[in-house]
Amino acid sequence: MPHHRAPAWHNPVFIPGPTNLPEALRKAVDMPTIDHRSTAFPEILHPTLEMVRQVLRGRAAEVFLFAGTGTLGWEAAITNTLSPGDRVLACENGMFSRKWIDMCRRHGLEVEEIRVPWGEAIPAARMGEILAEDRERRIRAVLATHNETATGVRSDIAAIRAVLDAADHPALLMVDGVSSIASMPFEMDAWGVDVAVTGSQKGFMLPAGLAIVAFSQKALAMLEAARLPRTYYDIRDMRAAYPAGGYPYTPPLGLINGLRASCEMLLAEGLDNVFARHRRIAEGVRRAVDAWGMPLCAASRNVASDTVTAIRTPEGFDANRIVGRAAEVYHVAFGAGLGEVAGRVFRIGHLGLMSEAMALSGIATAEMVMVDLGLPVTLGAGVAAAQDYWRRTLPEALRMAA
Repeated sequence: MPHHRAPAWHNPVFIPGPTNLPEALRKAVDMPTIDHRSTAFPEILHPTLEMVRQVLRGRAAEVFLFAGTGTLGWEAAITNTLSPGDRVLACENGMFSRKWIDMCRRHGLEVEEIRVPWGEAIPAARMGEILAEDRERRIRAVLATHNETATGVRSDIAAIRAVLDAADHPALLMVDGVSSIASMPFEMDAWGVDVAVTGSQKGFMLPAGLAIVAFSQKALAMLEAARLPRTYYDIRDMRAAYPAGGYPYTPPLGLINGLRASCEMLLAEGLDNVFARHRRIAEGVRRAVDAWGMPLCAASRNVASDTVTAIRTPEGFDANRIVGRAAEVYHVAFGAGLGEVAGRVFRIGHLGLMSEAMALSGIATAEMVMVDLGLPVTLGAGVAAAQDYWRRTLPEALRMAA
């Protein structure tokens, strides 16, 4: 008898983006064509911009939406505020921080680069030393990746703002929040973030295709002096069009409508509840990894991400085998290692649409794969560790209902 398997799309994905789509958001994106120059468009655009500000906790910020991904958002951040030859300070601690640094160099910016081993967070103290030594104030911007998706490491943005303030340095603080915003605490106003970048396909639980960029009033004051080339990225055109409900080119209307619905969903759950859910699920996954006897890529528990866990496999074992077998045999997607940790880690994404029950299916599948491949993992060990943690830490409302 032939072996029948359920279609792969029945299984959730465990990559750190694009994430699983709630059915309500899939339907919000799937909308009929409307005239984006009609009065219907501002009824979608304006509430969306306001709710994104609430998610960012950036009440004084201006939000701009591009057809693109987070990488486009990086480019919008630098081209709207900087000029050729400007110096920026950045730390490479993973693949995505490396890519942003590379983009700056391609644009003719001078990068003062701090490098730390992949798995470590941005060293705010070292940044503070460099900023204090910059007496001529040549550094125009500090670039920080809040959540390094390649290594599962979270950096302390508030600490970076503190060292900027301690040095009384005027540099802009630009933050890549692509895999943190809408999933982990992000305080644009309180942390003094000048440009925040994210995308639709992570915490907002939408398909890829929307770059979301927010500028502080300090960053907006740089627009006219900035001399890096920009046309599509020029937010001055958006600032001119938005008040009347316009858009300088054809908007990705379905995604903007989806973003409106996503923000409504996040705000209805309550941002603090969203963050607590991600933190709790992440800790359950980490307990499972402990039970497998494998280390995190993150150098310490204190910097471990709440949206993606990168797991180091034993020396000499190709971690890509786990990702490949999971996809081919069990139709479940995990994240592969990137750059310097390629073949040395695999990643479990647990952000966006994610629950304990969904996460358990990912943990269980990873266990089956590792046992299949001969790794010294006991079936059920990680599942049991996560179950034990989640049962003991039920939110109070659920305990009362029980």
